[in-house]
Amino acid sequence: MLITPVDFTSPTAAKDFAASLHNTGFGVLTNHPLSQQLLNSVYEEWYGFFQNEAKHQYAYDPQKYDGYFSPAVSETAKGNTKRDLKEFYHVYPWGRYPAEVSDAARRYYEDGAALAATLLGWVEEYTPAEVKAKYSMPLSQMITGSEQTLLRVLHYPPLSGDEEPGAVRAAAHGDINLLTILPAATAAGLQVVGKDGAWHDVPCDFGMLIVNIGDMLQEASDGYYPSTIHRVLNPTGVEAKKSRVSLPLFLHPRPDVVLSERHTAGSYLTERLQELHSKI
Repeated sequence: MLITPVDFTSPTAAKDFAASLHNTGFGVLTNHPLSQQLLNSVYEEWYGFFQNEAKHQYAYDPQKYDGYFSPAVSETAKGNTKRDLKEFYHVYPWGRYPAEVSDAARRYYEDGAALAATLLGWVEEYTPAEVKAKYSMPLSQMITGSEQTLLRVLHYPPLSGDEEPGAVRAAAHGDINLLTILPAATAAGLQVVGKDGAWHDVPCDFGMLIVNIGDMLQEASDGYYPSTIHRVLNPTGVEAKKSRVSLPLFLHPRPDVVLSERHTAGSYLTERLQELHSKI
């Protein structure tokens, strides 16, 4: 499977991007408008934050899911029995925010959410009419005013060699939301399952923006846009001794948005969070 990067500034960018999402579940953008300088600041500051014991002052709220999640309470992917080898912090506009870092992550959140409306507009523009008729409202309007859109600042610590057998940085999983916007991380490792059933590397040169479909868009489009299974591999050799920092922005609709006859965004999110965090 080949995921061909799309130039955000190309006259055919919208069409090419939507086609890539439909065919592979992923789109990769170059020349996108998100500031690399801002991203570099977020990566550097939050790497330092994860090395600081002050992070434990922000332990996650089990009702609101904001704050810091340690490796001991990290996610267990659906269908797996071992926790992922990662720690992370959930940034919401209304949530707690560490005093140890600047507002760079908040500014990135705002920029990413603004770009998201454009990308959802592209997706809708090139959705076939019979599929578009299933949307309860324009896709970009589903996230308007949403307080559920989440920036997760992820840190994958260096591997020590004594990890539990079979544990990986991020086990195979699908995302819950509409779209996930992911600037290329500080190290490689992201893979996706292709239609051939094999694992394929996702292009992730620094400066690229990776966008993947979540389960909610698959639900709303009745499968036209597939929520593709992906994972983050454990590195080997010298790379195993390095951290990896990643910044996925998960675009969530407002809870009352109707996705399908079976689900609102709220009911779908509640069901999946219970699955993910049942072992915390």
